[in-house]
Amino acid sequence: MSTSTQARAEQPRLAAEQPGPPADQAGPREQPQGIDPRGPRFAATLTTVVLAVALFAAPSTLTVALIAVQTVLFAIGAVAGVRRTPYAWVYQTLVRPRLGKPSHLEDPAPPRFAQTVGLGFALLALVGFLAGLTVLGEVATGLALIAALLNAAFGFCLGCEAYLLLRRAVPRKAADTSDQTQTTDNRAGQSPAA
Repeated sequence: MSTSTQARAEQPRLAAEQPGPPADQAGPREQPQGIDPRGPRFAATLTTVVLAVALFAAPSTLTVALIAVQTVLFAIGAVAGVRRTPYAWVYQTLVRPRLGKPSHLEDPAPPRFAQTVGLGFALLALVGFLAGLTVLGEVATGLALIAALLNAAFGFCLGCEAYLLLRRAVPRKAADTSDQTQTTDNRAGQSPAA
């Protein structure tokens, strides 16, 4: 089994028929409903087109305009959630009605993190092009383009994979810190705090 397949298998999948509010509106005790995994892939396809045209036209006013628009789109996905992007609206309105129900729904957190990573690269590209650092702008755009293309063509979301890796690393560090505190308390003759 490939690393990508393993990571996707570990990614939380939610029942397609699960009741409840959308994940972005779920309360702290409510289980999020999840997202159709085809939606972010559709958005990655549109992102690929925008970034490819921007890179092809670089350096130009068109490039700056396209990168600025894509930066705003990434910001909406990162801040408001992937369900609230214009690309998601197009998918929900024009594409999804023509498709059957998805076989499963996925946690929106990994794609939202991927939008944040995309936002970082788009901001770097925008600053590069605006500051006359064309190579910086082209490299940042190219890296974002590669990530979007991998998701669009192969369903491999680099930002989602990074999110899953970080999720695995963070709890381990928190547990290690807790263990170290308990060990230090025990050495000092104190019982660990309850």
